Amino acid sequence: MKKFITALLSVSLLLSLAACGGGSTAAPSAPASPAPASSAAFEASSEESADLGDSLVLYSSMTENDLNNLIDGFNSVYPDINIEVVNGSAGELTARIAAEANAPQGDIMWGGLNSGDGDVHSNIFEHWVSDYDKDLPDAYKSPNGFYNLDHLSTVVLCVNTDLEKELGLNITGYEDLFNPALKGKIVLSDPNSSSAAWNNVANIMTVYGQDSDKSWSHLENLLRNDLVISTSSSVCFKSVADGEYVVGLTYEDGASTLLKSGAKNVKMVYPKEGASGFAFGCAVIKNAPHMEAAKAMVNYLMSPEGQTYLGNALGTLRFTNPNASYKSPYLPADSEISWVIRDNQWLTENKENILKHWNDLYTSISG
Repeated sequence: MKKFITALLSVSLLLSLAACGGGSTAAPSAPASPAPASSAAFEASSEESADLGDSLVLYSSMTENDLNNLIDGFNSVYPDINIEVVNGSAGELTARIAAEANAPQGDIMWGGLNSGDGDVHSNIFEHWVSDYDKDLPDAYKSPNGFYNLDHLSTVVLCVNTDLEKELGLNITGYEDLFNPALKGKIVLSDPNSSSAAWNNVANIMTVYGQDSDKSWSHLENLLRNDLVISTSSSVCFKSVADGEYVVGLTYEDGASTLLKSGAKNVKMVYPKEGASGFAFGCAVIKNAPHMEAAKAMVNYLMSPEGQTYLGNALGTLRFTNPNASYKSPYLPADSEISWVIRDNQWLTENKENILKHWNDLYTSISG
């Protein structure tokens, strides 16, 4: 079906952006598979009696690569549903959903919703989880009764290898980012509104200690090296490939799409000090105008057939359903990464205070 990709304008005047999944946030290695499960397999096991209609509005912070493949896979099962996409940051989208609460315009949100959010968005999403939630490992079951955690997002440093070589550097972790040669050449999105940026701050807190002096010292050192704060998480990998910055603190799905598109001047660095991530997912918007179609998309995203199809089509995401089978040629094996385990409950309970400290620190340094 015809697809509409709509750019979401900033909604700075609106309100902006877990109960945790236990255990490690590291994904199990994706098993190899010769081919995706057929769409017919999903269709045969998911025949809805209700009329799904012919429209669906998807709010998403995911990459264009992710979105196009989701739409292709979903439309192979439901070819009569026309999908409109509104793209934006997690903070922009949740603010928009809250502002539209009396007359919802969207049906589903995918991306930007993570296992560290707790119940903060309880009032804007339908308290419903997919038919496949029961099949997930305990770490990835819905933490709040309305999030459906379909994929993992691990932090990475996206590095422009040409610029790195020109500067005579070999960037392997956080300690390398304090080099004066990188002053003003590192970018991070805003952790107040970007789930990708909060993901990176959470990793630093995990690596160096929860609210510890060492964690704050590292964040301060980054800011004093003229860390650039962007309003968009995609800037943190796209602008690195374009040569505007040497390093972007980002996430593997975003950075690996560059590799998939054929970029030869970037690499993904999983910090040698340790890497982790949140489980991210989707949710049906409360009182969605196309409720049944929204639930059908969530079920597709959470099903082994849907995740097998997307896993093989993308090659850039680690999914949560253990019955999915796919290859991820653009991601390293788990054994190549120094994993650390997050305390999601602590991060959830202390997010507001951490962001306040971050904002105070940023203001004191940047003026």
